[in-house]
Amino acid sequence: MTASGTTPPPPGRRRVAVAGVALSDCGRVDTATPYALHAQAARRALADSGLDRSLVDGLASAGLGTLAPVEVAEYLGLRPTWVDSTSVGGATWEVMAAHAADAIAAGRANVVLLVYGSTARADIKARRRTANLSFGARGPLQFEVPYGHTLVAKYAMAARRHMHEYGTTLEQLAGVAVRARENAALNPEAMFRTPVTVDEVLGGPMIADPFTKLHCCIRSDGGCAVLLVAEEYVPDTRKAPVWVLGTGEHTSHTTMSEWADFTVSPAAVSGRLAFERAGVTPADVDVAEIYDAFTYMTLVTVEDLGFCAKGEGGAYLADGSAVPVNTDGGGLSACHPGMRGLFLLVEAVRQLRGEAPGRQVRRPDGSLPELAVASGTGGWFCSSGTVVLGRT
Repeated sequence: MTASGTTPPPPGRRRVAVAGVALSDCGRVDTATPYALHAQAARRALADSGLDRSLVDGLASAGLGTLAPVEVAEYLGLRPTWVDSTSVGGATWEVMAAHAADAIAAGRANVVLLVYGSTARADIKARRRTANLSFGARGPLQFEVPYGHTLVAKYAMAARRHMHEYGTTLEQLAGVAVRARENAALNPEAMFRTPVTVDEVLGGPMIADPFTKLHCCIRSDGGCAVLLVAEEYVPDTRKAPVWVLGTGEHTSHTTMSEWADFTVSPAAVSGRLAFERAGVTPADVDVAEIYDAFTYMTLVTVEDLGFCAKGEGGAYLADGSAVPVNTDGGGLSACHPGMRGLFLLVEAVRQLRGEAPGRQVRRPDGSLPELAVASGTGGWFCSSGTVVLGRT
């Protein structure tokens, strides 16, 4: 039954909408557990949608507990009949959104909650955990770990290859961090809002050549939630829908020796699929939310999504006519508690709704954006998920 009491139509290819989005408390959250952040974000997303919790029949969650999403469902008081615990790093949430949209379209679920929460920063501060420089030494990784090839080193090596092959400069990479901070300065929910300069980025402590500290994402606490619904529930929601128009997912490699080209990310495939399925092109997109654990990720992803040609990402992003990217400040400045992909979807929806005061993107005629893309990346460019969203 829908909230208005009508019976959903027989299973078929239904349209899928985002009905609710929300963040939990983010940034520095010392007194909450990850479960509490999950619950806070879920309650806020449901309130944003105007739908009752009893309608939720699907749950997607990863990164918490031994039996995610079973433990999260229990904590939230949900008994879903459709679940997803796909875990592919930062791309997890775009991939989960694709799975959920397919399930709803096919009639296997009606209202699916995607929810995430992490106290990564607070845990380190309280010595409950240490920083994770490596994903371990099991399986294929055993051939790389003995040589000190950490997560950040893999991204750094890929960035160096792009610099060698296309002439990308340190200043262009630093500019990505500068613009992320400029966006964060307009976002009251961002963790770091003080402007930085290219010289400050370049002069910071070296983490992994060529990345200094400000080339790397921040570590924060925080959570968020996104509610996807079948089209017949839209009349009962509080706000105008944002429609899921197309999705794509792709995995590339685990070991660096199996990565055919360090200058090409899996977004080259997931993006192409998402745009084709949505029936649009990158030129149609008004705003892009891109996973940015490191500055190089933003640069290479805009190339692979098709906003510019391969090798031109640095110059493109420096151009004032580039598509607005990471309008909330991204993982480099706003919030990055671990797997940031779900935050990309929240910001994309807020932009399409016109709910981003101070940083709201407008089309040349002053109207709200019509199309947004959210593209998440997992591991060290191991996986990618891309979602195209639209107001119509």
